[in-house]
Amino acid sequence: MITGKTKLLGVIGYPVEHSLSPVMHNAAIKAINNQQNLIDYVYLPFPIKPENLKTAIAGFSAIGIQGFNITIPHKQTILPLLSKVSDLAQAVGAVNTVYQTDKGWEGTNTDVEGFLSPLKTYNWDWHQKVALILGNGGASRAVVAGCAQLGCAEIHVIGRSQEKLAAFRQSWINSPLPVNLKIHKWDEMSRLVSQADLLVNTTPIGMYPNIEQSPVDEKVFNLLSPGAIVYDLIYIPNPTKFLQQALVRGAIAIDGLEMLVQQGATALELWLQKSVPVDIMRHSLRQHLGFND
Repeated sequence: MITGKTKLLGVIGYPVEHSLSPVMHNAAIKAINNQQNLIDYVYLPFPIKPENLKTAIAGFSAIGIQGFNITIPHKQTILPLLSKVSDLAQAVGAVNTVYQTDKGWEGTNTDVEGFLSPLKTYNWDWHQKVALILGNGGASRAVVAGCAQLGCAEIHVIGRSQEKLAAFRQSWINSPLPVNLKIHKWDEMSRLVSQADLLVNTTPIGMYPNIEQSPVDEKVFNLLSPGAIVYDLIYIPNPTKFLQQALVRGAIAIDGLEMLVQQGATALELWLQKSVPVDIMRHSLRQHLGFND
């Protein structure tokens, strides 16, 4: 029951009706209440046009919203509207989680923790490992930061545009997060895949409805070490063609749904200042998407 005492959380974006965040956050809030009956929160989607962002953030303060997530197109444009931005969010160049403090809105980036969480279950010496990241868009920035936090021996980013790649590399030069980054054109794929211990797809190639596409050619995929981890940020379809190729090769496959769940759980723990039921968040999404558990 939503009452005048109910505290508000949410996600802003434009459009935002496709967001899965309300599904998993409200499932977690309900579960905590069933166990402890301690919190009175609801998580809502807020569609905000780019030209209305500044007004909306001021309005959020006025009505006492406790915190919110951010999706496209506001992850970068919100930075100057915040009183403080974490070093990690500055390094990534994007904020996806905002919380209220005595000094105003502060922002951080939980995408990095979301990306790292499933990788931390593998007891690897990451200082000996090579990461290859496909794509140099916004999503790849959180992956680069995550690989830097792991301490990967080498971090390679591959893209199609030399100009965009150069800008991507330049953006990390004065980063608060030390990153040993090497960039490459797409035609260097074969050589790099053969060296990779962690292969990450941050491109939209293979996303529904183009489910028969993969960013890596079959012959090139055969160069991958069978013990490698292959990670696709896409979660529809499940598994993607990219991850199907990985499984045939004998590699470890991780899909993007886990990153979505874990970044959401990290944000909710920040807002509630308590542990949250990650399993319920994951199950609620899989059920909503029609995936088999």
